[in-house]
Amino acid sequence: MSGWLVVAGLGPGAEDLVTPEVAAALAEASDVVGYIPYVARVAPRAGLRLHPSDNRVELDRARAALEIAAAGRRVVVVSSGDPGVFAMASALFEALEIAPEFQGLEIRILPGITAMLAAAARAGAPLGHDFCAINLSDNLKPFEVVETRLRHAARGDFAMGFYNPRSRSRPHQFARVLEILREECEPGRLVIFARAVSTPEEAIGVVTLAEATPEMADMRTVVLVGNSATRRVGRWVYTPRSVAP
Repeated sequence: MSGWLVVAGLGPGAEDLVTPEVAAALAEASDVVGYIPYVARVAPRAGLRLHPSDNRVELDRARAALEIAAAGRRVVVVSSGDPGVFAMASALFEALEIAPEFQGLEIRILPGITAMLAAAARAGAPLGHDFCAINLSDNLKPFEVVETRLRHAARGDFAMGFYNPRSRSRPHQFARVLEILREECEPGRLVIFARAVSTPEEAIGVVTLAEATPEMADMRTVVLVGNSATRRVGRWVYTPRSVAP
């Protein structure tokens, strides 16, 4: 097979946060495949074919990318943030498992800056010790699984990063997340709401868990919750690197 396939992370939004490695792959690409708003971030040029598709068709998108690459094209599948974090890299390998005839393709996964890490950098260093990331959407798993993982993470005193906290179709679920956190954590726990990080619409807010409300988050927001030691220093929020015995 003469074609190749790259799954690339475009970072959180700003063009200067796209890695040189990803920019080079896009410059070589004959085809770009991805969710509509992510493909829209790629500048059109002569000879480049753009293949935007809707949300929730990740396996179809991955299969199409494999077929295009198998035809000898140079394909970049774009994701926001990092493609391995709740994004297209996993979907691609799911499709590859279903269609092993494509396993001879040259495939590369190119990392990007995740929304969670970009948000943490804006706030200071809230993920400075052990942390976890949880996708709060129940599109691909029951919400009961979200609740279980959330409780265990809180009881383990992890700092937490939440993706997809609240949408129009499920506005009630983030209220339940806050309810669980209040059952497991102290009211003064720091919560960071980071919306549209690195774009002109960026907004960063820091409140205590007692002050947090569901309306502070939407689908463009990453929510970071500190651990029991996370604290403020001036305008910054950080989590110490050590744990007291």
